[in-house]
Amino acid sequence: MYDIIGDIHGHAGPLKRLLDRLGYVESAGVWRHSSRRALFLGDYIDRGPEQVEVVRIVRAMVDAGEALAIMGNHEFNAVAWATPDPHQAGAYLRPHSAKNRHQHRAFLDQVEEDSRLHHEMLDWFRTLPLYLELPELRAVHACWHPEQLGRLRPYLDRGGRLRDNAWVAAATKGEPLFEAVETVLKGLEAALPDGAAFHDKDGHPRREIRTRWWQDSPASYRDLALVPEATLASVPDTPVADGLLPGYDGEKPVFIGHYWLRGEPRPLTADVACLDYSVAARQGGRLAAYRWDGRHPLSPERFTWVEA
Repeated sequence: MYDIIGDIHGHAGPLKRLLDRLGYVESAGVWRHSSRRALFLGDYIDRGPEQVEVVRIVRAMVDAGEALAIMGNHEFNAVAWATPDPHQAGAYLRPHSAKNRHQHRAFLDQVEEDSRLHHEMLDWFRTLPLYLELPELRAVHACWHPEQLGRLRPYLDRGGRLRDNAWVAAATKGEPLFEAVETVLKGLEAALPDGAAFHDKDGHPRREIRTRWWQDSPASYRDLALVPEATLASVPDTPVADGLLPGYDGEKPVFIGHYWLRGEPRPLTADVACLDYSVAARQGGRLAAYRWDGRHPLSPERFTWVEA
């Protein structure tokens, strides 16, 4: 049985309180449960005050066989930030723009950029699988998209990790692998019609919406959009084209993070549950878990959480 835990973003205090609530006990530096394992959905770093401690906790559990962990877009970005671009002298796979540095600054400060600790963490991030297909459930950071997963698989090793020689293509806009990684780790996006735009939670203008990919038949871009409530009215109420969404086959439950949800945790559908409830939000959020007990469809009663 698994306890599936959402985005932590450097908040070790809430993580320890959640593990304690779930019945895990720390022993010799590892949080353990007598009969269960944790499954972490990525985004261990950026934003929060205790990023090194979060990675230490998660990594120790994985190394001891007490947990599984997958990659989030923030771990992918961290590796790309530190990886030189072989096609441009002095450049990196993730550009060192002011916007990107601002997003990543807290992590770089806490690990001391280019230090031994920094590179040790990056080496561990590279070992994280991009998704998990387990006998009873699936886990991916942002989007279970069969077509993009199919494009991704030839570039993964047997453990689901991105091969060393695939990182450049994975981080280079215009490459098919780039689109696959973007979808799986950051979500399915759709361009807004007629040049429409809105501002995201960090104030950046966006001309594409992050979609509710798990829906089968949205009526309009506004129905489909995962954007802040205050900006929803700026998304056109125009009908979307058929075939835009992959839908979800419901063969087994899939657990995701990434989406900065608010309110009381509950399943998105009978087969899809998001565990990211904005623990790193300025106004406070929750660190959430789902106590998988083998039963399907998913149930609101299996969620538990702690307040940030």
